[in-house]
Amino acid sequence: MSNPNEHDTCVHELYVNCRRFFLVGTAHVSKSSVDLVERVIREQRPTAVAIELCNSRYSAIIDPESWRHADIFNIIKSGKAYVLMAQLALASFQKKLGERLNSKPGDEMRKAIEVANETGANLVLADRDVKITLKRAWSKASLWAIFKICFSMLASFFSDEELSEEDIEKLKQTDALENAIAEFSSHLPGVKEALIDERDLYLANKIFNAPGDKVVAVLGAGHIPGIKKALGSHIDIEPLEVIPPPRLSFKLFTWSIPTILIGLVAYGFFHAGAQVSAQMVITWCLATGVLAAIGALVALAHPLTIASAFFAAPLTTLHPVIAAGWVCGLVEAVVRKPRVIDLENLADSITSVRKLWSNRVSRILLVVIFANLGASIGTFVAFGSIWSLL
Repeated sequence: MSNPNEHDTCVHELYVNCRRFFLVGTAHVSKSSVDLVERVIREQRPTAVAIELCNSRYSAIIDPESWRHADIFNIIKSGKAYVLMAQLALASFQKKLGERLNSKPGDEMRKAIEVANETGANLVLADRDVKITLKRAWSKASLWAIFKICFSMLASFFSDEELSEEDIEKLKQTDALENAIAEFSSHLPGVKEALIDERDLYLANKIFNAPGDKVVAVLGAGHIPGIKKALGSHIDIEPLEVIPPPRLSFKLFTWSIPTILIGLVAYGFFHAGAQVSAQMVITWCLATGVLAAIGALVALAHPLTIASAFFAAPLTTLHPVIAAGWVCGLVEAVVRKPRVIDLENLADSITSVRKLWSNRVSRILLVVIFANLGASIGTFVAFGSIWSLL
């Protein structure tokens, strides 16, 4: 085969330490990317094929029915409802693009796995675990950055913006990608570091350590520039796999809420009397409970779930570990048990507002989010009202 660079700017051939590496830059919903991946692997017959997947994403690729086995109770109890919603938001966006372009998200990875198995190449899962990546990105994000990310996630569910296949192909061009990444970095530098820069280093390390003298790596095109710079250099990936502890400022903030409330109630008791102190407690319970219940109502929760939001929020808002939404989500999951059909249709349900609220699994996640949002708003409302009583 002639040098692929002569025919396709999406394939980058590198020689490092007498070894040949072919970096295939793809767009994750592009039909031409699928064809390109198959052509390069079949023509090059590499010893190893490295793909931009971790173990959990690989399992999801080869077992698309894995949603059926999801344990919604464990997801809520472990506080992973927001992570699941983030993954669903991304899946929703990619699914919409795939439907328009007649291609499923991840088809290029499926093809790489298929052809690697056919040709006898070693398959290397080169990406960092997605949970570690999300947690590191979350730990580096400011509160404003988190707000923008959440808003973008919500907007992606309802976006009808048209994107042609020509637009998708432009996304694979290095100059356009570098400009987009530079803009992303200026707005969310900490998040960009975890999502892109760190993974560039991680991927480069795994690709370089793949067996054999000829390696084909199938990657999102946005990672190509960073990997080209890092490939072959000494990279210690252990620090990149560490999950940072919760920030001290976050711990102080969560514990400050009960501390301040107790202080205000005590101050009210000694300086304004027991009646004012009792009124403060009632104000707290009503503000947090009512707004959490309204949040559950917006999510069309079961009446028992709405009641649980009202009674749980005044207590959970004082506890730094337990959230009102978690309690509501568990109650909703008990009274409206998810059905197999809900899990089967989850990927499709996130593509429209009506389906999002009618699917029992996605509605449980909405209950968690909106109940927590209501309780959080109620906390600020309560503090304002309590302060006015002094």
